[in-house]
Amino acid sequence: MTIAWNQTRRLRNVTMMAVFFVFGIVCLFGGESAVGQDSDQSSRILEDFNHPDQDGFPEEWEGSRSTVTAKEAYAVNKENGRAFLKGKAANQRVFTRNIVWNPKMHPLLTWRWRVHSISDNTEIIAAIFVNLDVDFLGIPISTKYVWSATKSKGTISDGGFFRPAEVVVRSGRQPLGEWVEEEINVYEEFKEIHHHEPADHAWGISLQSGPGVEIDFGPLEVHPQ
Repeated sequence: MTIAWNQTRRLRNVTMMAVFFVFGIVCLFGGESAVGQDSDQSSRILEDFNHPDQDGFPEEWEGSRSTVTAKEAYAVNKENGRAFLKGKAANQRVFTRNIVWNPKMHPLLTWRWRVHSISDNTEIIAAIFVNLDVDFLGIPISTKYVWSATKSKGTISDGGFFRPAEVVVRSGRQPLGEWVEEEINVYEEFKEIHHHEPADHAWGISLQSGPGVEIDFGPLEVHPQ
């Protein structure tokens, strides 16, 4: 009886070990595959401006100089149920680090913007700064995508030690009052401009409304190639 009971217990233990082993293999390979497929194939919203704070400023965003004064120039608005960030007479940019984004998996960045008014002496109408890495001092390595009043589309200016590289993605003062959409392969452009691979996770995004400009920023999304 004792021998039979011991054999039964050993058999049960071996069976349980086999079950746990198979379960682990499924989780390790099948689970990672499922997550990878979702990451590869689905687009992601980085910011849709649907969560303003009590002052109408997007949650977990800050001003590059002062968040207090940034709230005077930037505010979340809604139109036909769709939220957007309005910038008006701004003297600084606003930024967030609260993003989960691997630019190698989702290299395409899209956004919409709509300009309402531009002062006569304005050069930079608006800009989006994409930070995909940091340098050896921990300073973000930025690429600044610009709507320029005068520079030609495709113009690239190298950055300096504390300055971002600049790429003109739209040129001219038109159209006014219409949403226009941009799509940039920020991963490929980062490698081309900065001559190395970006980090596995982006470091943040900034938006800038030019001085003397009133402009709206729509949702920021990333997509697989």
